[in-house]
Amino acid sequence: MRSISRREFVAALSATGLAASPWLAAQGRDAVDRDAAFSHGVASGDPLHDRVILWTRVTPRKLDDVIEGRWRLSSDPTMKQVCSSGWFTTDITCDFTVKIDVTHLEAGATYYYQFEARGARSPIGRTKTLPVGGVNSLKLAFASCSNFPYGYFNAYGRIAERQDLDLVLHLGDYIYEYPLGGYVNPALVGIRDVVPVNEILTLSDYRLRHALYKSDRDLQEAHRLHPFICVWDDHESANDAWKDGAENHNPHEGEGEWHIRKRNAVRAYNEYMPIRSTSRNDDKIYRRFRIGNLADLIMLDTRLHGRDLQAAFKTGESQLPTNDPVVTDPSRSLLGLDQEQWLEQQLWSSKTRGARWRVLGQQVMMAQLSTSFGTTMLNADQWDGYAPARARLYDFLSTNGIGNNVVLTGDIHSSWANDLTANPWDPSVYNPATGSGVAGVEFVAPAVTSPGPAPDAATAAVLAGQLRFISPHMKYIDLYRRGYGVLHLTPQRVTGEFYHVATIDTPDGTESLAARLVSEAGNNALQQA
Repeated sequence: MRSISRREFVAALSATGLAASPWLAAQGRDAVDRDAAFSHGVASGDPLHDRVILWTRVTPRKLDDVIEGRWRLSSDPTMKQVCSSGWFTTDITCDFTVKIDVTHLEAGATYYYQFEARGARSPIGRTKTLPVGGVNSLKLAFASCSNFPYGYFNAYGRIAERQDLDLVLHLGDYIYEYPLGGYVNPALVGIRDVVPVNEILTLSDYRLRHALYKSDRDLQEAHRLHPFICVWDDHESANDAWKDGAENHNPHEGEGEWHIRKRNAVRAYNEYMPIRSTSRNDDKIYRRFRIGNLADLIMLDTRLHGRDLQAAFKTGESQLPTNDPVVTDPSRSLLGLDQEQWLEQQLWSSKTRGARWRVLGQQVMMAQLSTSFGTTMLNADQWDGYAPARARLYDFLSTNGIGNNVVLTGDIHSSWANDLTANPWDPSVYNPATGSGVAGVEFVAPAVTSPGPAPDAATAAVLAGQLRFISPHMKYIDLYRRGYGVLHLTPQRVTGEFYHVATIDTPDGTESLAARLVSEAGNNALQQA
């Protein structure tokens, strides 16, 4: 996300008269031989009721190494009750990464795993399969926008410490593509520098950048202790990407063809992330996870699969009319028409099988963001810029009586809790007091490190208050603090919490609960807890 700068955001608010000012601890951290062979840690992901992906990378001594190793899965943390094991081979063709899809597991069970290679053992990881049948509770963390040179990943460290999570969702911008010195925290220059030093373009570049991120100990601990379900956003390839290009891809400056860069980014992502893919070049990341009778988790790709080119702002303007002919073109899509159809099938299937909740994990804000009561928009990169596609989704939910919908979002480097409705400024469509007209609720994750739209907490509070004043569907906004979210699902309600860390400038273990909101089953609207 880079469609609107702080200066542009404040300018837009000022133009409307709204802005007053500018804007298993020891195992993980001290594991024997970690630096020798497993310097990028271990991870698990894409859990189903009977299987889970295990991941690691074996650090090679030479690039022509062919490394053989062993993996084990146990029901106890001492690795004595081994219930599955096997062998692997890895080499330069996958940058020495290892992915194992372990099957025939018990539903809703906790497992422990470990890799061995070159006479060394990895840290012991912990993972969990999804439950089946009657499920009374599920708790997950959700996070996004972790820019390595902008700060320490303290939010990942706090996620790692939690003992109450079933899984973690990462909603995109897991890595950033910028060169050394680009989009950095000045206080950390020379401390958290990136490799390679250039903007990443080639397969080798993307691999090196992923490897750098995987070297962070807080991120390693979060991966080691919780299964992840991930989707990419734009910065895993290039800023403001769409299916045939990106704002930060410039062929005329020697960056080559987009489809080659995109293929490189996709391959490195598949190699380095614990995601279930059919091949290293598999670019279909939209998928569904069943959580018993409690919920269906539906992960979307609003970025690379089917997104049409974003609508363009006129030179010097920081707002785009919502009646712009590009924005209102019904042939444009954020998901692609095939993914739209797939999503409708998943939503209908979820309702007919009797799941209580539908949770959509996706990248960009779905709620309307406007400083002019809906006549203009601030960011054409999010669902506002693809209004007919959003209307099709809302119409499908309404026509088919599909309620209890929750959207989890990343991208915008700030915390938001929103009612989702076709027109939040039309009282005949939406009643913020009763929740009438609400299609679902949205929780937007704060960034792990990337900077928000406001330069400090005081300015953020003023701007958030102004936005809340003209946006009845927005129930909570924080435009400055970093952290993560937690979603707790029960048959009775869904509870969303925002946790903010004290700083990203130094390693720090302090966090605070900033807000808690609930949506009662059958109501669809958000309320303060």
